[in-house]
Amino acid sequence: MHYTWGIFKHLKNSTWITKMNSIMNVTCYTTTARHNSTTAAENIPINGFQRSLLSVGAAAAALLNPGRHDMVATLGETTGQRALIRIHKQMQADSEGQQILKDRPRINSSTVNLNLLRLMPEGTLGWCYTKFLDDNKVTPDSRRTVQFVSDSELCYVMQRYREVHDLFHSVLGMPTNMLGEVAVKWVEALQTGLPMCAGAALFGPLRFKTKQRDKYVRHYLPWAIKIGSEAKPLMNIYYEKRWDQQVEDLRQEMNITPFSIDNI
Repeated sequence: MHYTWGIFKHLKNSTWITKMNSIMNVTCYTTTARHNSTTAAENIPINGFQRSLLSVGAAAAALLNPGRHDMVATLGETTGQRALIRIHKQMQADSEGQQILKDRPRINSSTVNLNLLRLMPEGTLGWCYTKFLDDNKVTPDSRRTVQFVSDSELCYVMQRYREVHDLFHSVLGMPTNMLGEVAVKWVEALQTGLPMCAGAALFGPLRFKTKQRDKYVRHYLPWAIKIGSEAKPLMNIYYEKRWDQQVEDLRQEMNITPFSIDNI
């Protein structure tokens, strides 16, 4: 146990992690004036050994400090190949998903008029999304670009997943606190199969305090498993074409029961 912790402690402070941080500055996408003409560029090629090494290092760094979003992102890319193939096939089998793959829309402050969405009627997807961003003081521009997924199609799928994560929160009605994040990760893990999501769903609760753990086990976990198993794939929603749709209607369409202790 002491030996394992010693390795983790060494990784946390090692120059290797520092070097890996510098790698994270390279982007995988070039966005032209048309946001849907995103193409893979400057991807960082890695072999199997390097992928394994990155996975172990990123996992160790993320466990030591869950706030290391760069390491969490790296772990998602280096371990998610099979899941990304599955998501891609799932999107190809759906007409709306097909259109997303064809258009390759991006979600950031340059492609989405957030101020306009804030003026939309209360209860619409656009209104709920910007309210979520404002309430939690987050921005769509904070999502890292994908670097370690060589296939351009799968690279976009991973980028899309990152950029719609906050929309998942909005549609599911989950906040960004620990309970909300773990609940969303359960839904994402069950729907996407991404190992990074499964890891966060399984190990995230270890940080819960007693009262949080009780709420999680009795209410959040059963709800999240139900939604993750029964709801239609959230990755297949072309959110940019649904800004004016009432979130309540979207939830009904996607077979999502709003979270409520009474509904558990």
